[in-house]
Formats: sequence, structure tokens, C-alpha cells
Amino acid sequence: MVTEAEVRNALSQVIDPELGIGIVALGLVYGVEVDAQRIHVTLTMTTRACPLHAYLTEEAQHVIRVIAPDVPTIDVEMVWDPPWTPAMMSPAAKQQLGRC
Repeated sequence: MVTEAEVRNALSQVIDPELGIGIVALGLVYGVEVDAQRIHVTLTMTTRACPLHAYLTEEAQHVIRVIAPDVPTIDVEMVWDPPWTPAMMSPAAKQQLGRC
């Protein structure tokens, strides 16, 4: 069975194409729950108006499926609470965007 850390590592490969930074480093991944039957990820976007909702959701499902091909259910849930803020970014992401 895969671990939460392995799922987060896989999700770090999902790059926001507008910013060129991974969704984990941007602080968009709010939660990861893993068991033998299901992997559930909660994530958000930088804004509700972001046009990449479907793209990032599909990419997240894809990278998880690669590391967990036998898990029957992979859910990626988009949430808006708490609202994302730049403070949620990793220090490296902040530096890359000139926010340090």
C-alpha cells in the first residue's frame, strides 16, 4: 500500500502550467488520505476563476494512479475553504515567484 508521503511526492510532479511550480509547493494540496480501497486528495486553486481546475484534477489522478494502480478509488476533491493565500507556498516557491 502506498503512503501519504508517496502520494504527496507524486503530486509534486503536477505542475501549474501558468506558474511553472508544482501544486504541492504552491500549497494547493490540503489533504491526503490513504487506505487500501481509496486515496482521497483535497486540493484548491489559487482562485475560483482559475481555468485549470479540470486539468490539475486529471493530472493529480494520473500521477496517483501510476504509483497506486491497484487502489480501486482515487478521489480528487476541489475545496475552497480555507481560501488559498500566498502564505501557503513553500519557501522555494515563494523565492521562485519573488515573494521572499
